[in-house]
Amino acid sequence: MNGWKRSGRGERARYTSGFSGEEAAVLRGLFTEIRQMLAGRSELAPADELAELTGIRTGPTSRPTDRVLARLLPDFTSEDSDLAAGLRSLHEPELIEAKDTAAATVLDTLPEAGGRLELTAAQADAWLAGLNDVRLALGTALDVSEEMPEQLPDDDPRAQHLGVYHWLTYVQDSLTRVRMKAL
Repeated sequence: MNGWKRSGRGERARYTSGFSGEEAAVLRGLFTEIRQMLAGRSELAPADELAELTGIRTGPTSRPTDRVLARLLPDFTSEDSDLAAGLRSLHEPELIEAKDTAAATVLDTLPEAGGRLELTAAQADAWLAGLNDVRLALGTALDVSEEMPEQLPDDDPRAQHLGVYHWLTYVQDSLTRVRMKAL
């Protein structure tokens, strides 16, 4: 991946890049895993007769126990536990849907075997949201912090995954910079 480029203006703006087959496989794997995690969480939503009548979906009231999923689906407030549970129940289904839609957009627009891709502004924004989620998930799993060195010793099991994290940061930063120039 050599970075993102923009062509055109306004609604005709397009954002292009290219990914090798290996890069596409890594992205596909990460985004598929995010979608599976979110789907698993959605399955925990309680059956709600009122939701069936009104169309208002509700979700679980408790924070996810998995720390990666908890990072992707944070509490909506920390001031009042009852309020946090109520807000989570009301808003988590929408949050999961937005994150899943962004991940699906990435998977739909990314050539399966790698290659060139061209995105609309809306698709680029979905990529940015999805890349943010993947970086949050991977960063949480790796315990990335400001104190973590840029490279880990080769015998650290996180070393290769940290390289992927840094690459995702580059992909996101490159697209952000190009996207911001268009605004």
